[in-house]
Amino acid sequence: MQALAMPASRYIFGTLPWYSVTMVCAILSALLLAQGEEKRRGLPKDTVVDLALRLIPCGIIGARLYYVAFTWSLFRENPIAILEIWKGGLAIYGGLIGGFLAALVFARRRKLNLLTLIDMIVPGLALAQCIGRWGNYFNMEAYGLPITNPVFQFFPMAVLIPEGGTQVWHMATFFYESLWDFGVFIALRCLRKPCRRPGDLFVWYVLLYGAGRLIIEGLRMDSLMTSGGSARISQLLSVVGCLIVYLLMTCHALRHKRKTVVSFGLLCALAIAVVVYLLPAPAEAFYGYRFAFAVQVGCICGSVLAMGLNRLGWQLVRFVPALLALVFQLAVYLRLAGQPGSTAVSVVLCSLFGLTLIAACGGMFPFAKLAAVPSEDAAV
Repeated sequence: MQALAMPASRYIFGTLPWYSVTMVCAILSALLLAQGEEKRRGLPKDTVVDLALRLIPCGIIGARLYYVAFTWSLFRENPIAILEIWKGGLAIYGGLIGGFLAALVFARRRKLNLLTLIDMIVPGLALAQCIGRWGNYFNMEAYGLPITNPVFQFFPMAVLIPEGGTQVWHMATFFYESLWDFGVFIALRCLRKPCRRPGDLFVWYVLLYGAGRLIIEGLRMDSLMTSGGSARISQLLSVVGCLIVYLLMTCHALRHKRKTVVSFGLLCALAIAVVVYLLPAPAEAFYGYRFAFAVQVGCICGSVLAMGLNRLGWQLVRFVPALLALVFQLAVYLRLAGQPGSTAVSVVLCSLFGLTLIAACGGMFPFAKLAAVPSEDAAV
């Protein structure tokens, strides 16, 4: 795989860039999958085509504007470069925001269920992200930290990046994310039948993609940062998205329970979060954000206690992986209190954060109950 450690050329032939070709292939694959979902969900014919004509340009514009907004210094002297998207510089979160707004307007005008439309799209979106990440390979971007150990200096573990007249091995983070996105695609395809209610597939996409992006983003060297440079924008959005999904599933799990049970769970969550927040923290735990860690522990422990109180103790078995991850995470968190932070610590804690939420949501998601509910796929 040594030959693949660096692309032979950025262009497939002439002035046609590989980046543009991979983007087109990604879009086409998403369209084909969405058309199959259109028929399966009983939506009007050509819904996918009509939606794509609005969603694709809005997604590209959103992805570019998002990137430009956080890297304005690169374009201040030459604003016309904003149009040169074939050279790279598309942020997926910006594309998701732009695409969501386009889908929202489309759903209202066509009087279709917005969540059904999004559920139709997200499996293909995950596959498109898997394919599109290879555009970063040909543009030699989205790479990670340097790799100095010769044992790991091979593709796809690492890629060669020109630096100062020489070539340096860096983590192939574009490949890591491509592999994760393919796993998200497989998971979403498997979840299509259990996810009967509109929006269920979407929240699983947010959770699974966000958990992976949270981990991999911590390894990258070209992340978009906050104005103070203290946090990575994509990681913050991933944390917010994962926690929202977890809270939605918790609320759904407790929706039909007594108000006293819900109140008990919320009070426990608040108390635990406050205690954890007051504990000493390592320098780089959750990239300096103790609040995110405290909220995670509080939310998960509070919901588990509420479910146990409401005669749902058997569900605690499903939470064992999440609880073990929390215990280990808390142990690492306390053990490293006051010590200098490191990238490895941050990545480990972020990994446990994502895996904990996935395990907890898997334990709460009512697969068995949904299987008996009439399908709402055709709801419009």
